[in-house]
Amino acid sequence: MITLSVNGQSRQVDVDPDTPLLWVLREDLKLTGTKFGCGMALCGACTVLVDGKAVRACQTAVSAVEQRAVTTIEGVGTTRVGHVVQNAWSALDVPQCGYCQSGQIMSACELLARIAAPTDADIDMAMSGNLCRCGTYNQIRAAIKEAALALTGEVPR
Repeated sequence: MITLSVNGQSRQVDVDPDTPLLWVLREDLKLTGTKFGCGMALCGACTVLVDGKAVRACQTAVSAVEQRAVTTIEGVGTTRVGHVVQNAWSALDVPQCGYCQSGQIMSACELLARIAAPTDADIDMAMSGNLCRCGTYNQIRAAIKEAALALTGEVPR
């Protein structure tokens, strides 16, 4: 039995310790907002936060996050940064197909929790592991800047 803290709740799962966190979230805990993309940690669709750091759930063994705080797209809106980021995403109509957006939002939340007013270079670096087939990169950058402004009152450079 493995004990996880997911979105502020303690959850126990009876799975092989090497099972990818992505499958535990989706199949065992029925949290389907985290998406399967490439399965090789290259696209970012499966990004979640573990102790506030963006990680790829498809390549993270569930045993590696035991007793650590896992935040998924279903829970990120309960945090101040997550709520503001989700509002900016909605206000600017960022998603097109939407498939990658949960991972994009999680990476944006990690960035804004670390850097209050990120530069374009900071945004590019933080978001470089998240791919979007629809090409909404300009809208994503704009939403991150809007969220930063809402959080701090400071316009990112």
